[in-house]
Amino acid sequence: MSATPHTSPFKSSGGLRRVLNAMRYSLQGLRAAITHEAAFRQELALAVVMIPAAFFLGRSLTEVAILIGTVISVLVVELMNSAIEALADAISVDTHPLLGRAKDLGSAAVLLMLLLTGGIWLAVAIDRFL
Repeated sequence: MSATPHTSPFKSSGGLRRVLNAMRYSLQGLRAAITHEAAFRQELALAVVMIPAAFFLGRSLTEVAILIGTVISVLVVELMNSAIEALADAISVDTHPLLGRAKDLGSAAVLLMLLLTGGIWLAVAIDRFL
């Protein structure tokens, strides 16, 4: 397949090699997050505790899935926030209002996901124990 003006020459064409490369890049990203992102490490430590706790707290497979899903979603949003921050820092470490806004928006997304997760866990706990 030849590159057209709208096709990136860095995109692979597909097949098993593409799947293996995607897996390798994903694992590199997780390693980078664990190595360089304190917030991700903290949230990952909570996930290690909360995911097994979901099996205790949830009374149905659906509740367990929702509890685990919210915890994984926090990690996903944190990865996206870290990507935004890394990209912003690669563009410039100088103060720039748009780069600052991008970082703030990413941080707000993490906050909202944490609040949603806490609210869902609290609701399930209240329903289970009260």
